[in-house]
Amino acid sequence: MTIRHDRRLAIFAALALVLALAACHHGKRPPVLAGTPGGRSAPPPESSSTTPERPLDAGPDVRAIEGEGAAGADLADTGSLSGSGEGGPLADVRFELDSAALTDAARDALAKHAQWLQGHRDTKVTIEGHCDDRGTVEYNLALGEQRARAVRDYLASLGVAAARLRTVSYGKERPLDPAQSEAAYAKNRRAHFAVSR
Repeated sequence: MTIRHDRRLAIFAALALVLALAACHHGKRPPVLAGTPGGRSAPPPESSSTTPERPLDAGPDVRAIEGEGAAGADLADTGSLSGSGEGGPLADVRFELDSAALTDAARDALAKHAQWLQGHRDTKVTIEGHCDDRGTVEYNLALGEQRARAVRDYLASLGVAAARLRTVSYGKERPLDPAQSEAAYAKNRRAHFAVSR
């Protein structure tokens, strides 16, 4: 009876190992990026493996992109896709002191952003809420979240799919201008857009 139990346990362990190896083998791999516009190389993906990446095989969920989109030329004139500060394809939106209300200028800018996003449906956006450095950390984190959500909700009302929009609040932790002046404070009260594919 013990031999029969040990045999079943060994068979079960072998089956579990085979299934685990099969699951690892069939996992999808991310696409390999050849480079970014401007000749800069894309940073390598974080991996402990030192084996070189091979091109993706054609299949039902992989298709080649032809023409201008393959090199990212449609985004080349709009700056980097992500990062901090100015220079991305979507300009920052400014806020008044202690407010998450959208100004008329902000609404005008967001209407243009929505138009751009409708033309670039393969992109996703993280809307970052930022504040100036006055007030407590907790207050500014909450205000930054309110700002990011106000922008997200307005973009969604203009037809941008909510699934493409994510919000995060940095409060006063990532100032665009660290100076202690009204001009710097005004720059730091913003929603920033980190665009990705």
